[in-house]
Amino acid sequence: MSQLDPTPKAIPLGKSGILVPPIAWGMWRFAGAGIDEGRRLIEAALDAGVTLFDTADIYGFDGSGGFGDAEALLGQVFAESPGLRDRMVLATKGGITPPVPYDSSPAYLAHALDASLARLGVDQVDLYQIHRPDLLTHPQEAARALEDAVTAGKVRAVGVSNYTPDQVRALAAVLTIPLASHQPEFSPLHLDPLVNGVFDQAMELDLAILAWSPLGGGRLGDPQDARGQAVATVLDRKAAESGASRAAVIYSWIMAHPARPIPIVGTQKVERIAELGQAHAIAWSRQDWYDVLVAARGERLP
Repeated sequence: MSQLDPTPKAIPLGKSGILVPPIAWGMWRFAGAGIDEGRRLIEAALDAGVTLFDTADIYGFDGSGGFGDAEALLGQVFAESPGLRDRMVLATKGGITPPVPYDSSPAYLAHALDASLARLGVDQVDLYQIHRPDLLTHPQEAARALEDAVTAGKVRAVGVSNYTPDQVRALAAVLTIPLASHQPEFSPLHLDPLVNGVFDQAMELDLAILAWSPLGGGRLGDPQDARGQAVATVLDRKAAESGASRAAVIYSWIMAHPARPIPIVGTQKVERIAELGQAHAIAWSRQDWYDVLVAARGERLP
């Protein structure tokens, strides 16, 4: 039986001309760390070969406060260790403005981007994504905001997060610059991108896929229901065969899809970050890969 292609060490971030590793590190829980701990986490990710770092202006928000805290902490780390910024591909997101949910108007996105740059203490981010689709903003308006950010030199590449394929298509049709990325949720417990057109469109339009919550929001670390336990059983069989952790097997399973999804790892433990390199050494047969999918679906394939 044929084997799936091995995981490359670097893949294009869409048509942006930026190369990134096949695993990213996410900062949605980063706001709770101090400056010293934050630096240790970043250095651990870099040591593991991770150079793509994903944050957002809303990371740190707890329902009443904390908006911008993850970016602000990262900015403080940069201020004390400025060389770290030059070693990473830095991505952030905007467009969620609590308590009003979403705003992708040109005026708001311009304000949100400037605020992110100020918190981060940088003049430019490598990737800026609209965090959630704003149903009240015309695609042409959102496109203008993204184009203006690139023209001003504040952003190298642009993307979206949590869009439907039709929303991506509508925006891409009016952009005069390439749409580089799409950031959907994807894990063995959230399979929608496999069947709702997100991965197919990414391969069609050459979009990088940044997969958030690859461990199912932690549910695959400590599965509490029959479905999660069934998936964990199959993953652990592969982990024992590969000499890798269950988490590394999950990341590798995600990365094996031909759309080359990039799992965004959210762990805030240095020892877990150090395990990321295991994911690159795991080989998949089609049978093994589909065994995970069947367990995740809870039924046989047609």
